[in-house]
Amino acid sequence: MLKGAHTILYSKDADADRAFLQDVLGLSHVDAGGGWLIFALPPSEIAVHPHDTGGTQELYFMVDSIDAFVVEMGKHDVACSDVHDEMWGRLVQVTLPGGGQLGVYEPKHALAHG
Repeated sequence: MLKGAHTILYSKDADADRAFLQDVLGLSHVDAGGGWLIFALPPSEIAVHPHDTGGTQELYFMVDSIDAFVVEMGKHDVACSDVHDEMWGRLVQVTLPGGGQLGVYEPKHALAHG
């Protein structure tokens, strides 16, 4: 029934954030027309968490090693928060060029995709 998912990041500087996704994270993309880039994502999974009001969504990228990721971001002068250890993984927040935050974590749990 479903064939994929489309995620949207809202940004105060979309061009800079697109360049980050392309040049720093190395995501492949297609041009949907007029320079409007749509990026491919790695395999994904979705979880449903309880919340008092609902209606909130979050996006996290997963990595094999959060320490290696932080080192790589440092090579690109990309700011990361301190590493936070959670029950489900090790997490950092990356500051995007447009000012937004993007979560990246090293999961401690089994992955839903191979």
